[in-house]
Amino acid sequence: MEFSIANLQPKERASFALRALYEAAGCRKYHMGRFEEYGLYQENRSFLSSEQVITFTDLDGRLLALKPDVTLSIAKTAQPAPGETLRYYYHENVYRPSAESHTFKEISQMGLEMLGAVGEAQVQQAVCLAARSLDALGAEWVLEVSHMGYLFGLFDALGVPDAARAKLLEKLREKNAHELRAAAGAAGLADAADTLCSVLDLSGAYAETMEKAAALCKNDAMRAAVAELEALAVPLEKAGGVIRLDMTLAGEMEYYNGLVFQGYLKALPRPLLKGGRYDLLMQKFTPGAGAIGFAVYLDELDRLSAPLPPVQKNSTDRVMLNVALPKGRLGDKVYHLLAGIGYGCPEDYNATRKLVVENPEAGIRYFLVKPSDVAIYVEHGAADVGIVGKDILTEASADVYELLDTGLGKCRMCVAAPADYKDDPSRPVRVATKFVNIAKSYYASMGRDIDIIKLNGSIELAPILGLSDVIVDIVETGTTLRENGLKVVTEFMPISARFIANKASYQFKHAEMDTMLEKLRAELQNKEEAK
Repeated sequence: MEFSIANLQPKERASFALRALYEAAGCRKYHMGRFEEYGLYQENRSFLSSEQVITFTDLDGRLLALKPDVTLSIAKTAQPAPGETLRYYYHENVYRPSAESHTFKEISQMGLEMLGAVGEAQVQQAVCLAARSLDALGAEWVLEVSHMGYLFGLFDALGVPDAARAKLLEKLREKNAHELRAAAGAAGLADAADTLCSVLDLSGAYAETMEKAAALCKNDAMRAAVAELEALAVPLEKAGGVIRLDMTLAGEMEYYNGLVFQGYLKALPRPLLKGGRYDLLMQKFTPGAGAIGFAVYLDELDRLSAPLPPVQKNSTDRVMLNVALPKGRLGDKVYHLLAGIGYGCPEDYNATRKLVVENPEAGIRYFLVKPSDVAIYVEHGAADVGIVGKDILTEASADVYELLDTGLGKCRMCVAAPADYKDDPSRPVRVATKFVNIAKSYYASMGRDIDIIKLNGSIELAPILGLSDVIVDIVETGTTLRENGLKVVTEFMPISARFIANKASYQFKHAEMDTMLEKLRAELQNKEEAK
């Protein structure tokens, strides 16, 4: 039987195409061992996506680890001479914890690194190779570009304290205007909140967004970042595909220090390619050296060989927005709100047992799902957008954009206990809750030891029967607590329904999402003014 590349799986075909691309660009293959001394990761854990690694003791007594990262090992061993630029590519497996499976996952990566003397030419070559990597995969793609120097320059101009920067970057990454304002206020930067939120508007077509970014510049650091982004415009135009500028694309503070970028393929729910400039890491091993690189996550390509879901086989001339709608009162409120601004369906979903209803003329399709599953459907790309309570969103730690606080379903997350409760610091607090992650995070922020008791209903019963000291739960009016002899000890998180979006869908359907958001904001504003 004659061999044909067409018979290979998508990620196998991709590895051939990317290898040819990188070798033609003058990159040499870099191969490393599967294991690395654990001390490397312990000393540089701030540069890792997770501090959790798989460790074991070698036969000679050394503590080794299955490598969770390739870039760190290359930066350690490359050692470029002054003025030398090393160009490497790799095809390796790394081992990282998976929140979904609660175990470690083997991840196949191909990547490219340029180390040593890294100037404008090397930066442009690396970013253009990232775009060409996406183009080589044979599907519609988008490359998002940003610059950490722009954000750091803005933070410096606004006097943002170092301790507040990570939180502000997190809210920018989420496109979360509501909580960005709250974080600015908590950091004593209420007067700068409008300026910080204006960064959320710096997302879109490259040239148009570049003009907006240049207009917001407040110091030389921001102007230098804009100049570097402007220099990329012409080289990237030749790459094909769609190039977007998004200044909310903020990498981890201690890893990236310059350009950052992410690549998406249509039909994949999360970024396929991630990269950026990481001089700070490189200089820990080679003083004065620079570095830029990216990784392509080949395992994501497995989805391209999966059959098309039945719901997507319905032909329509319009781009369809797939909305995960929570069953129940909140879902009804949201549906009536959206129907009132032109997103209704001819079929009443409450009068049918169907779980999917749609209106192709309006470009809308609703999936009726359990409220606790909304964030999962959106994060994994089964739905483009969804409406979900902040409690569920936080508990799931979903990697989505949080585009709007609708203000619907307002309540608060509280610690509650019997009326005569007094904390005993000599022992851990016994906490009953269905919000395990939220409770752990809250008490960890206080440095308090707890024993978690996970329950799925009638949480108020736990302290009454002595199963727990306190509960962590959402409270709306407090009536149920009072009727059961409980009181609110602490309120620590406001809850309301949030409009969330899948990050990849946002790249390919941003026009449709922006239109829906504008109408939704206007309608919510009208209702608020009418009260």
